Amino acid sequence: MADCKVTSKTEWPELVGVKGDVAVTTIKAENPSLDVFTIKKGTFITKEFLSDRVRVWVDECGVVYEAPHVG
Repeated sequence: MADCKVTSKTEWPELVGVKGDVAVTTIKAENPSLDVFTIKKGTFITKEFLSDRVRVWVDECGVVYEAPHVG
């Protein structure tokens, strides 16, 4: 049976508490094929899952408050 484990990272809990722009840069450096951007807390978003998107949720101070993840 083939080993089918995923080698790409899909979540970045270590980025909670850092500035949003730093988080975006870090994620893009690890995987340039992802579409990564910040979203301010309280912003309306669509709920569809996209395997090449990472939303970086930031608070009013621009700090990541939720672990960014693919979706």
